[in-house]
Amino acid sequence: MESYIELKEIKIHAYHGVDKQERLVGNDYIVRVKVKFDISAAAKSDSVNDTINYADIYDVVKCEMSIASNLLECVVYRIANSIKSNFPSVEGGEVEVIKIKPPIAGDVTGAAVSVSF
Repeated sequence: MESYIELKEIKIHAYHGVDKQERLVGNDYIVRVKVKFDISAAAKSDSVNDTINYADIYDVVKCEMSIASNLLECVVYRIANSIKSNFPSVEGGEVEVIKIKPPIAGDVTGAAVSVSF
């Protein structure tokens, strides 16, 4: 049986982008994280000590999103690597960062970059 821990629709204001204005005023982002993790020990014990606390995953996302970058590719890569290094029991996962209202001429709800690891 496969099991996952997910954080959906994390809303964060951050300062990523190539344009000077994006770095100055920032933009709103949505981050989605899904990590593959064996929850069987936690399911049996009902103890947070036997799982990955999703609040700790949130803290990793918040920390990495606070580091301004030109590209979302860099941000997504950093979040994935930080999750892997902070939670060695994670067997894999997915990270997606969506920039709401990207500075492009067109009607889009967002621009996203995602990575599976």
